[in-house]
Amino acid sequence: MPFADFRQFLDVLRQHGELIDINRPIALNDVGKAMKQAYVRNGPAIMFNNNGTDYPLVAGIYSTRSKALLAFEADEDTIFEKVLHGLDNPIPPTFAGNGAPCHDEIIEGESIDIRNFPVPQYSPKDGGPYITPGIVVSEDPETGVPDVGHYRFLILGKDTFSFSAQPFHRFGKNLAKCKKLGIVPKAALIIGVDPIIAYACQVQVPDTTDDWALAGGLRGAPVELTQCKTCDVKVPATSEVVIEFEVDLNTTVLEGPLGEYTGYYTRPSQKPVARITAITHRRKPIFQGLLTGKPVTENHILKQIPFEASFLRALKRQFPTIKQVSVRASAGVSFYVVISMEPRFAGEARQVILSAMSSNIRPKWTVIVDPDIDVHSSTEVEWALAFRVQPARDVIVVDNVPAGPSDPSVDLTRDRTMRISSSIGIDATRPFGEEFYDVADVPGWEDFEVPELNGRR
Repeated sequence: MPFADFRQFLDVLRQHGELIDINRPIALNDVGKAMKQAYVRNGPAIMFNNNGTDYPLVAGIYSTRSKALLAFEADEDTIFEKVLHGLDNPIPPTFAGNGAPCHDEIIEGESIDIRNFPVPQYSPKDGGPYITPGIVVSEDPETGVPDVGHYRFLILGKDTFSFSAQPFHRFGKNLAKCKKLGIVPKAALIIGVDPIIAYACQVQVPDTTDDWALAGGLRGAPVELTQCKTCDVKVPATSEVVIEFEVDLNTTVLEGPLGEYTGYYTRPSQKPVARITAITHRRKPIFQGLLTGKPVTENHILKQIPFEASFLRALKRQFPTIKQVSVRASAGVSFYVVISMEPRFAGEARQVILSAMSSNIRPKWTVIVDPDIDVHSSTEVEWALAFRVQPARDVIVVDNVPAGPSDPSVDLTRDRTMRISSSIGIDATRPFGEEFYDVADVPGWEDFEVPELNGRR
């Protein structure tokens, strides 16, 4: 059964030793340091119960693949099958009546003050305190199709913040349509939801997709929605916190910097201003934090499984003998991919390389390996690169391809439509149709029991 709400998922994390409570005082400006320690150690999520506000702050709930598998109630053998089944079988949302938990407390007018919630400034170079795990719910003003996506929000004052929504993102497109139609854009920022909703935000789908139905398919059950108080947007009824807002399309402020998914700071730039029209929340709400920056952080793990599953689905339609894909978290879940396959004819691995290069992921590095190589193991991939590759024969470089987003190695001062990169592909499969050396390994070692080694790594 899917998780009923955010709190049930936190309970499961605790039961598996994947969430710890810190009850001693922690300053909000030190939250980033604590989370970096947890990330480096592949450690648990942390609940900061004494952070100087009235509300607990939990962070790191997406920070490891083990937590992602708990969220999907799957293991490595079943995760892709479960995700792909959900993508192919969307389930429309249901609608709650009055009294949804997210409306236990309603704050409007002069009582609004977003600064009462625990919003950290994660790094001294950040432009200020940022809401980083929030999910924006907006609707296409022409079609009414809902979009659910992650966007960063910089706190400016008690009832104002700024945000970054690129023009090619669905929220950015919705804003552009509102401006063209002369409509004031209204949306909601939701915090603390069933984690599958957060993972659904990462799936690459057409603009006509109803993201609530997509999330329902991934959950295996419908998402229950309720109507916001000051706008027509519908949000999950069990959200911990809902921040309703309207965007001033005629006003911009300097927003940034913030450590981005590439591991580098984005430079400050002019971004829209939004005014908060209401804040609603559950009784004793749990706020959420998320440290971004140099990989690997939890926003990379959050993207990884949805990206890999949708990427695998797209490639297998043309190349059915593809077995596995890994879109590396260490490379921002975009710039480095490893694909295992059983080539059916000479040159097919090179076709897969070219298809990967032309995908929306836009990798700079694409490596194709045989099915005996674990695509998630850097050791095995490097072994294949070292001993199954002749660079003059197996490496191709393609120049003048579209650059990946926010790549600091390209000229970021140019318009996004003008940014160009190059891409490298490596065929690390054994030469097709030719004899190759036998692998020197010990057969049956997996099942051989050595009690003295139990529990040792």
